[in-house]
Amino acid sequence: MPAARLPATTLAAARLPAAALAAAALAAARLAATALLATTALAGAGLAVPQAALASPGPSGIAPITPIEAPRDRPYPGEIDLSVDATDVLRRVYHVHETLSGVGPDTVLLYPQWLPGTHAPEGTIDRLGGLRVSAGGAAVSWVRDPVNVWALRVHAPRGTHTLQIDFDYLSPTTDDVGDLEISPNLLMIEWNEVLFYPAGYYSRDIPLRASVTLPAGWQFGTALEVDHTDGAQTRFKRTTLNTFVDSPLYAGRYASRLDLDPGAAVPVHLNLFADRPDELAVPPAALQGYRALIQQAYRLFGSHHYDHYDFLFSVSDEIQQTGLEHHQSSENGSVADYFSAWDKTAFDRDLLAHEYTHSWNGKFRRPFDLWIPNFNVPMQDSLLWVYEGQTQYWGHVLAARAGLRTLADTLDEIASFAAYEQNSAGHEWRPLQDTTNDEIINPRRPQSWRTWQLFEDYYEQGALIWLDADTLIRQLSHGQRSLDDFARAFFGIDNGSFVTVTYTFNDIVRALNAVQPYDWARFLRQRLDSISGPPLDGLTRGGYRLVYTDTPGAYAQNEDDQRHRISLLYSIGVTLDDKDRPGAIQQVMWGSPAFQTGLTTGGQIVAVNGLAYSADVLKDAIRATRGSQAPIELIVRTGDYYQVVHLDYHGGLRYPHLERDASRPALLDQILAPRR
Repeated sequence: MPAARLPATTLAAARLPAAALAAAALAAARLAATALLATTALAGAGLAVPQAALASPGPSGIAPITPIEAPRDRPYPGEIDLSVDATDVLRRVYHVHETLSGVGPDTVLLYPQWLPGTHAPEGTIDRLGGLRVSAGGAAVSWVRDPVNVWALRVHAPRGTHTLQIDFDYLSPTTDDVGDLEISPNLLMIEWNEVLFYPAGYYSRDIPLRASVTLPAGWQFGTALEVDHTDGAQTRFKRTTLNTFVDSPLYAGRYASRLDLDPGAAVPVHLNLFADRPDELAVPPAALQGYRALIQQAYRLFGSHHYDHYDFLFSVSDEIQQTGLEHHQSSENGSVADYFSAWDKTAFDRDLLAHEYTHSWNGKFRRPFDLWIPNFNVPMQDSLLWVYEGQTQYWGHVLAARAGLRTLADTLDEIASFAAYEQNSAGHEWRPLQDTTNDEIINPRRPQSWRTWQLFEDYYEQGALIWLDADTLIRQLSHGQRSLDDFARAFFGIDNGSFVTVTYTFNDIVRALNAVQPYDWARFLRQRLDSISGPPLDGLTRGGYRLVYTDTPGAYAQNEDDQRHRISLLYSIGVTLDDKDRPGAIQQVMWGSPAFQTGLTTGGQIVAVNGLAYSADVLKDAIRATRGSQAPIELIVRTGDYYQVVHLDYHGGLRYPHLERDASRPALLDQILAPRR
C-alpha cells in the first residue's frame, strides 16, 4: 500500500521514535489495566457492570481520511472563470458564480486560508452562505473535510470535467462581526474571499478569468488589466490565480484617479475613494508629497518590480482603515478628512510609504518561510522583523524624504514608538523573535494587556533595530555607506522582474557584510533573542536622546485629536476615550500607577478629586501632583460597580520627545533628508 494511502494513525505512529512507541504502548497497557480493575471492582461490589466497560477501552474507530493532494508545480488542465456581483451593497453581500473546468468526478476544492500580507490563516470561510456545487446543471454532493475545514470534497458523476460553484459572501454588517468592507458609497473586494480553487497545484499554474458587476455609475481601481466593460460589468484579462488574489479591487460612488509619475513609461496611480465627493480634493502639498514618494523610492532601491502600480486608497469613516501590501498595488485606508484636514493628519502619512516599500520588501524579495505554493500551505513568520520591521523603518524614512512629514513630525513619531517600547513591561520576559509568531497565534484580535504581551513588536522594535544598524554603518564607514546601500543591493536586484526571490537570515547577514564588514549575525541575534529591552542605540548614535516633557508636540496632539483620545501613558499609564464615552479606559500600561490601583480597560473614570470627569480636570490633577504628596482620587465605573481608587503618582504630565545631543553628529537628520 502506498504511504499516501495509509491511515492517518498509522502514518503518525510510523514517525515516532522507538522510545516514544514504547511509552505509548505502556500508557495503553496502563489504561487497559485501569479499566479492568474498575470493572472487577464493580462486579465484586455486586453492582451491574455497564456493557461499555466490557468493550475495549478508548474511542471507537474512525474511517481513515484520504490526504488532500499536496500542491505540485505542473500545468493545470482547465481554468477558473469567476463572476462576482457586488451590487447588493445595502445588505453587504457579494453573489459569486464560479466555473471550474479541468476537474474529475472526485475533486477537492480549497478556500484560501493562509493569506500573503497577513502572514496568518485568516481565510474567511465562516462568511459563506448558500453554497451549491453542480455539474451539467444538476446539483452534486459535497462534504467539508473534517480536519481541514477550508477544503470541500466534491463527489460528481463519472465523466464530469466542469463544476459550477455558487455562493454568497456575507461581508460584515457591523463592527461586532468584523472590519467593514462595504458601505452604501464604497467597497473593497479581496478576491481570496470569493473563490474556491482545485487542490494539487501551485497557484501560479492555475489560469483564471474574472468579471465584476458594480452598482451603476461606480468607478473602480485595481492592478488587474481590463479586457472590456459592458455596462456595469467589467471583464478582466486572463491571469493566474496567484496574481489575481494579489490584485484586490476598490470601487465607489465617489472616486478619482491621480497620476503620481506623469510621463513615466511605468505608470503609478493613486486611486481615491471617499464617503463624500468633497473629501476627494487633494491639496497641492499632498500631491507633491506623493509624487516625491515615488522618486525617493526609486532613488533608494534603484529598481521597480511592476509594469504599473496602483495605490487603492479609501478616505472613509464607513469602512475599515487598513493597510495591506500587494506586488503591483496596495490597500490603504485613513480617516474621511485625511485630505480636507491635511495639516492635522501627519500621523497617517507613512501608510502609503510603508505599503509601497513592500513591493520590494515582502512581495519581490520574500522570506523563504513566507513563500508558499498555494494559499492552503502553512506559513512561518520568522523573518517578519525584516519583512515588516525594515519596511516600517523605510516607511518613516521615505515619508520624511518625500516631504509628507516634516523633520519635526518624524522625530516626534520616532519618539512616540521608542517611548512605547521603552515603557512596555513585556520586554522583561519576551524576546522580539518570539513576537514574529503573533499573527499566527492571534490574528489581530483585541488584547487586554498589549504592553505585557508585546503584540507584533517586530514592527516598531524592528524599526529601531534597523535604525541601530543604519547609524552603525554610517559610523563605521565614516559616512561613506548606509542602510541605503543595503536596500539597493538587496531589494534592487533584477530590475523589472516580477519573479519572487526568497531570502534567509544568512542572506541578510551576507548582504550587510558586503556593505560594511561587521559581526552582523551577532548584532542581530542579540537584539532578536535577548530580553534586555528595546534597542535605543540608534537614537543615541543618531544624535538624539529620548526625553519627556509636560507638553505634547503638535504631531502627537493632532493624532490624539483625530483619534478622539487622551494619551496619558507615560504619566498615570492610560489612554482614554474622548468622544463616545469620555473617560472610558482604552488601554492601561502594565506596571503603571493606573495598573497598580487595579484599573483595566472597560472601566470609565467619572470623577477626579471630587469633580466630574473631563480631560482638562484630569490633566490639571496630574499637573498638581508635582511637589505634592497627595494621591489623585478617582471614581471609576465598571458596569454597575463604582470604585474609589487613589493614584499614588507625583510626576506630572509626561510626553516623549527627541532632544538633540549636540555632542554627536546628527546622523538621524541625514537619514531623513531627501535624496537628490
